[in-house]
Amino acid sequence: MKRVLLCLLVPLLIAVSVLGLGLWTAMRDPVMRPLTVHMRDWPTHAPAMRVVLISDLHVAGPETTPSRLARIIGQVNALRPDLVLIAGDVEQDRRISTRIYDAAEATAPLARLRARYGVIAVLGNHDYTGHNKTDLPHWLEKRGITLLRNEAVRRGALTIAGADDLYHGKYRERRLDHAARALPGPTVVLSHTPDIAPLLPPRYALVLAGHTHCGQIVPPLLGPITASSNYGLRYVCGLIREPGRDVLVTAGIGTSGVPLRIAAVPDFWLLTFEGKAPR
Repeated sequence: MKRVLLCLLVPLLIAVSVLGLGLWTAMRDPVMRPLTVHMRDWPTHAPAMRVVLISDLHVAGPETTPSRLARIIGQVNALRPDLVLIAGDVEQDRRISTRIYDAAEATAPLARLRARYGVIAVLGNHDYTGHNKTDLPHWLEKRGITLLRNEAVRRGALTIAGADDLYHGKYRERRLDHAARALPGPTVVLSHTPDIAPLLPPRYALVLAGHTHCGQIVPPLLGPITASSNYGLRYVCGLIREPGRDVLVTAGIGTSGVPLRIAAVPDFWLLTFEGKAPR
């Protein structure tokens, strides 16, 4: 009888431990990942720019409450960025949550972001309802955040082309390309999903995205099971170098599906844009 109880207890303890670790990982402070980006067409006399890329806030309980987001924003502000980019999915619509926050509550901490050239965002698939509606633009504007929907803006020496959500059929290639071409200087594309990369004209050498959560649940030895991408694991995580284009995918801050992260810690990136590296 004791042996039977032991056989039942051990798997239960393992399962509870894994779930506890997964929730702790989902709630921990994100890792800051630094990267220097050398742009061939960076203006000769322009200073380097420090740009923070964050994504997939998914503001919901228990793991990503507004108070946790406020703490992360303090972490970002401490880096004194010139520009902050938000690659979509501010909101959350999953069923397994202790609380879902509306757009007003989810965006409130974002008003505390501080950057020389402001904050720019695009929308993600969770920012739209099943009826292809979103109430987020009003609240982002209220928080002083510039929302790009197949539009482009120039901040400092950098042009940012922001793609609307691909999965809800909101992306418009020609409109995005036309807007970006009208502005001078080196250009980066900000998109919620990295799946936009193969659809872009060749002139866009860098795509910044989120969405994949770096797999979110990454079993030991097996690696990522899915990236929620039409391209399998091609764009699952980190810096992906392809002929003529780099794609940078952040793990994001929150979660989707379940409030757990296994071996896929939350992160954001500190990108330093400057001219060509010396030989």
